[in-house]
Amino acid sequence: MAKLGLRTLALVYLLFLLILPVILIIWRTFGDGLGPFFEALTSPSAVHAFQVTLVVAIWAVVANTIFGVGVSLLLVRHSFPGKRVLNALIDLPMAVSPVVVGLALILVYGRFAPAGGLLESWGIQVIFSTPGMVLATVFVSLPLVVRAIVPVLEELGEEQEQAAHTLGASPLQTFGRITLPGIRWALGYGIVLCLARSLGEYGAVAVVSGRLVDQTQTLTLFVEERFQNFDQPAAFAAATALALIAVVTLLLTKLLRPKD
Repeated sequence: MAKLGLRTLALVYLLFLLILPVILIIWRTFGDGLGPFFEALTSPSAVHAFQVTLVVAIWAVVANTIFGVGVSLLLVRHSFPGKRVLNALIDLPMAVSPVVVGLALILVYGRFAPAGGLLESWGIQVIFSTPGMVLATVFVSLPLVVRAIVPVLEELGEEQEQAAHTLGASPLQTFGRITLPGIRWALGYGIVLCLARSLGEYGAVAVVSGRLVDQTQTLTLFVEERFQNFDQPAAFAAATALALIAVVTLLLTKLLRPKD
């Protein structure tokens, strides 16, 4: 009876919190057929929002992949002063509100801030443009690749890498032939998680982008803007597209997640 009660509670909780809202969105999206759905997603504003979202997500994934692999190797394979501090800072984006992140970026890279003013004088606009959106997305998805790779590196150990060094392999050769094959599944898992987080980010991007329609509007911002302007077909179509991306991402994470 206790197990049955817990299962029922979990199912009811998921039903009202997750399943029912998603079903209602899909029902409202396809209530009038497929025509309005494709028409809404092929509008110039929607296409531009897709493009901006993809550009921001790709840059964020590339940056966090390079950073994640490097920091994971640093944390697992080396000892240095401040290691615990660095390890704690990696998890900071999970504790800080994305809105606070966006505000902090404005204070640093805004037009009237020292760093932002200097970049503006060089013709580089950060806030209310793509670079600022990329920075915000990189910050909120920072820990995902690192936390996927670190446990696998710890499990692999250093024996094979040390043997490769003994046989004369360079650090780059050791990484390409020993380390990378050993962490490839964990790396893929972290990249997929980072991509999903980047595609769905709202808070930090909403602050630094300025929500400029057809300029700095991602797909999540497009959903909000269309809904507030009573264009519900477009809002529901974009929300359904995001939900489908989330489902595909979930399937990929299940496939790429290490079994051990």
